[in-house]
Amino acid sequence: MTDAVTADRLLGGRVLLQQPAEGYRVAIDPVFLAAAVPALDGQSVVDLGCGVGAASLCLLQRVPGARVVGLEIQRALFRLASANARANNMAGRFTPVVGDILSLPPRFAPGSFDHVMVNPPYLEAGKATASPKGTRAIADQEGEAQLSDWVRVALLLVRDKGSVTFIQRADRLEKLLAAFDGKAGELLVYPLWPKPGRPARRVLVRARKNVLTPTRLLAGLPLHKTDGSYTDTAEAVLRDAARLDLTAADPPDGQADA
Repeated sequence: MTDAVTADRLLGGRVLLQQPAEGYRVAIDPVFLAAAVPALDGQSVVDLGCGVGAASLCLLQRVPGARVVGLEIQRALFRLASANARANNMAGRFTPVVGDILSLPPRFAPGSFDHVMVNPPYLEAGKATASPKGTRAIADQEGEAQLSDWVRVALLLVRDKGSVTFIQRADRLEKLLAAFDGKAGELLVYPLWPKPGRPARRVLVRARKNVLTPTRLLAGLPLHKTDGSYTDTAEAVLRDAARLDLTAADPPDGQADA
């Protein structure tokens, strides 16, 4: 990997983002992840695998009174996350830490966060060919930490009744839900459809620790209209830092077949 970086912007220019010119590059996934976290002012959030800080910085644009701690295993991305925190005047609210989820640094105490958000590697170890480019290879494909480990650590860190939010490939939904089974409740499954009539490629999953409410499969969100432009809701998330209310489009109880 080269040391070259690019200066980019998210949320209609609200977030300044330095990121590697090659290798791992931020797309829309961390923006939607941040939009789905139900954080409030005064609450604490941990961003596991925070990369260059995209999700953390987007969340803080929407909830300026929250505090986010990011954990990132790659030192090059950790350094960029720290620089991005300073560039966005969020150094006091977003604190990146270099470390591994399988060997948590001391400041990551069990039950110490109100919310956890996770954008884990999407490719299962040994079952896909990851990019050969440095930061992207590690960001894309699981190493020692498997999907079940990301869920286990997220639930370890969140307080009772706190939320854990993942974004993941739709074809790994079964394994993600299996990792939550018996450990959390009120699971909300929210597909992100490329456009109407197209299979979902990404899915948001939110759960709450030590809550018994059953799982719900929600209507989800089409990202694009048939002409290729973003839908109004997607545009509001990507440009205006809008909150993504996972249940807003869900039919009222008893009216799903109306």
